Amino acid sequence: MGAMASPFVACPSCGTKNRLPVAAGGHPRCAKCKTNLPWLVDAGDTDFAAAIDTRALVVVDLWAPWCGPCRMIAPVLDKLSQDMAGKVKVVKVNVDEAPMIAQQYKAQSIPMVLIMDGGTVVDTLIGAQPGPTYRRRVDGALARR
Repeated sequence: MGAMASPFVACPSCGTKNRLPVAAGGHPRCAKCKTNLPWLVDAGDTDFAAAIDTRALVVVDLWAPWCGPCRMIAPVLDKLSQDMAGKVKVVKVNVDEAPMIAQQYKAQSIPMVLIMDGGTVVDTLIGAQPGPTYRRRVDGALARR
């Protein structure tokens, strides 16, 4: 079940293991060398509001473990969190474990990826898309900030 985000991440610069917060106003940096860290967290019904309350652009992945296309895009979103460290936060929401979030965003078809800025959905992608599509849509949302 490799889709769960780890609460720890190794710094891409110095290798130091850092704890990743689910919620924070800014963005995580390495405790040792201050490099921006990839920010990929799991959230559910109880901590979703806190997870998206950030200045970073938030990419919400509404997924389920039984969904093949969801598993296909997981590494794409993981790489996005690494490539755009300091600018983007990826929040993974298992719709089976977070029915209130799934209902709030009308997630009838998954994977469903929401791009959020300041808590507002600015773009939505439904179904598995080619990897570059996610990057292009996130770049577009960053450019509109």
